[in-house]
Amino acid sequence: MMNYPVLTGAEAFYFQGGSIGILICHGFNATPQSVRDVGEAFAAEGFTVYAPRLRGHGTNVREFEQSTARCWKQSLQDGYERLQETCDQVFVIGQSMGATLALSLAADGIPFAGIITINAALSVPSYESLSFEDGPEYLPEGAPDIKRAAFEIIYDLVPSRCAFELVRLMDETKGRLGSILLPTLILYSATDHVVPPSSSDYLHQHIGTNDKRSYCLLNSYHVATLDHDQDLIVRETIRFIEQSCQFSQETG
Repeated sequence: MMNYPVLTGAEAFYFQGGSIGILICHGFNATPQSVRDVGEAFAAEGFTVYAPRLRGHGTNVREFEQSTARCWKQSLQDGYERLQETCDQVFVIGQSMGATLALSLAADGIPFAGIITINAALSVPSYESLSFEDGPEYLPEGAPDIKRAAFEIIYDLVPSRCAFELVRLMDETKGRLGSILLPTLILYSATDHVVPPSSSDYLHQHIGTNDKRSYCLLNSYHVATLDHDQDLIVRETIRFIEQSCQFSQETG
């Protein structure tokens, strides 16, 4: 398998901080660049932050084509294990498919201290309507769904087999939500042209935990980590983490 160089700006990033770790996962056909702003904000508040680059992302579309949902999930699990080495607790934040991967790992039993989902991809209608058996080999990727003027590193084409991997991951994860008993914060955009808000509604209704709350982002589209509500995402996530840590201390 050929090794492709990582695109400039698409690299994983790590910031050493305190004993609470935040693992941040970018979405499908994205890179850590899309979550770097919020990652830097968390680091400025003293958290240890790591955003891995999912396999096949941020290099070359040929490498993307050779990757699978299992690869992407392993990339995130490796990130958890890295943070676990130095942190007492690890919270996971996932944007879009990053949230799907986080939920899948939680269903596997990874003991995250809490889960924060941002426009969790449990449904992507544009992919679910495709016939992958007789469709095109590559799908054109439109402009990133961001309300403000912002740049996101993505491939211009998406391999159909990768889109199918995402659809299969979403279907499998939806069937396992009931087993997830971890504290969960569900952030979703009121207007999202990629993942409908009903995806987050479904998550809230079917996830097994009773410790769950939803918060609507009114001024962002799908890639909310690059949109107007960046500061709100950081604020609500820190509030959630602080409340979760306080509760665990009181009941520990």
